[in-house]
This record gives sequence, C-alpha cells and structure tokens, in this order.
Amino acid sequence: MKNHSLNFLDLVNESLKEIGECDIYHVKNMQEQNEAFHLVDVREDREWIQGHIPGAIHLSKCIIERDIEKVIEDKESLIVLYCQGGFRSALAGENLKKMGYEKILSMQGGFGDWVNNKYPVEVPN
Repeated sequence: MKNHSLNFLDLVNESLKEIGECDIYHVKNMQEQNEAFHLVDVREDREWIQGHIPGAIHLSKCIIERDIEKVIEDKESLIVLYCQGGFRSALAGENLKKMGYEKILSMQGGFGDWVNNKYPVEVPN
C-alpha cells in the first residue's frame, strides 16, 4: 500500500461516512449472480488500458461528475466504484451522492485486491 498523507486518509474516511463500501468478494458474487448494478472504474486512462474488471465502464475521477448523467441516468440504481486501492473511488462516490445518486458503494481494496486474488481482468485491444 502507498504511504498516503494523513490529511488524504482523513478526507477518504469522511467520504466513506457518506457512502457505503463493499469488498471484491461481494462484487464478484454480484457479477456471478447477474445482479443489476453499474461497475465504474474511476482510475486514469493509462490504468484502464493496462487492464480492468470485465463489465466495468470507465469514467475517470477527473471527469465522472461531468459525464455520469450521460452514462447512468437512473439515480436510484446501484453503482459500485473502484480505483486501484479504494481511496479515489470513495472520494468520487461522495460527489455522486451530492449529485443525487442514492446507492453508491466504493470497492474496498480496489483493482489491486481484484488482481491479487487472480480474478479475471480484461485488457482493451
């Protein structure tokens, strides 16, 4: 894990008070059960093209607030956000909550945990 500043970690923890959190096992189970949810990768473009979770859509943290309503119109649908470790996704989730999206989860451990558990990864052509 990266050595994040205490101020950054405090900011993330405040965001997590506003949204929910789930782990990779929960997300994998939801996929296997064909549950209805949106899986959104908020990592940067360069991270996305190196590999991402199958079925995910890409809305990086720098543009998600601008573009989310074009991609996910239903503000009552479940949205699971992930980044590399679960920090940026929490920050992005708080903003989506402020925009009226009601069911937001940040995937704890992020893509790093997904890969470490040898779960499937998709690489764009």
